[in-house]
Amino acid sequence: MKIALLTCEKFPELYQTDQFLIPELAKHNITASATVWDDTTINWNDFDYLIFRNTWDYFEKEYQFNTWLDYIQTSGIKTLNAIEIVQKNKHKFYLRELENQGIKILPTVFIDKTTTLNLEEIIPKNWTKGVIKPAYSGGAYLTKVFEIDQLEQINLQYQSIASEKELLLQEFRPEIVSEGETSFIFFNKKFSHCVNKKPAKDDFRVQIQFGGNYVSAEPNQDLINQAQNVVNTFSEKLLYARVDGIIINNQLHLMEVECIEPDLYFNHSEGSQQRFVNAILDLISE
Repeated sequence: MKIALLTCEKFPELYQTDQFLIPELAKHNITASATVWDDTTINWNDFDYLIFRNTWDYFEKEYQFNTWLDYIQTSGIKTLNAIEIVQKNKHKFYLRELENQGIKILPTVFIDKTTTLNLEEIIPKNWTKGVIKPAYSGGAYLTKVFEIDQLEQINLQYQSIASEKELLLQEFRPEIVSEGETSFIFFNKKFSHCVNKKPAKDDFRVQIQFGGNYVSAEPNQDLINQAQNVVNTFSEKLLYARVDGIIINNQLHLMEVECIEPDLYFNHSEGSQQRFVNAILDLISE
């Protein structure tokens, strides 16, 4: 069996913590190779499965990625996660659907493309601070945090973006700084491990490239169950899902559920690499 481990041109050999997959899968007579998703020399029909791992430039190449996904879907090539999941998960308006299913999300206003953006009209009156970002994004791409008295300036900055992209307007909660963002990682819909991420001083972005600090976390069973409820909204099989949120009074407030290309923080949980490999083996053998 041949598997393509999908990555991007910045990490042509995969991100360091994903490189173990190649020798581990080889132990099971599976030839896995790091493959850049937009490499035009690749014949995708050569592979039995494509596994999304480090396609971390997809939101910067929106048109190309959408076109490629459509091609893979039409070709019927098997992917993990399933291409139908990736098609939906790439656009964060899925949060509205989850909220309608009873999942607690951060207070969010969903903004369709518009040439007449007017944040003052749509922002809830009780907010004192907000975050705005494209619905098709990752890694704090085009994301700004602002005070309410900066609303006019932010509105002006996002006028042209709003004409091309749907936007999310979310309430900024101070817990993102004081308590951090918590990520619950699931393999094959089973809880594996948990990581807490805090931003650097005077920043709001928890990503490690902006100075964020990651530590292993031990959530209580109630919180794990809340994250499991998010995962259970998917009827399809899931190789992986990362449930990201802020915990306020033991209540998980969902920020996003990552099913395309999340960092799975293998280096923060002993045994997580083997659990992930086992999940791959289970799903490709079904």
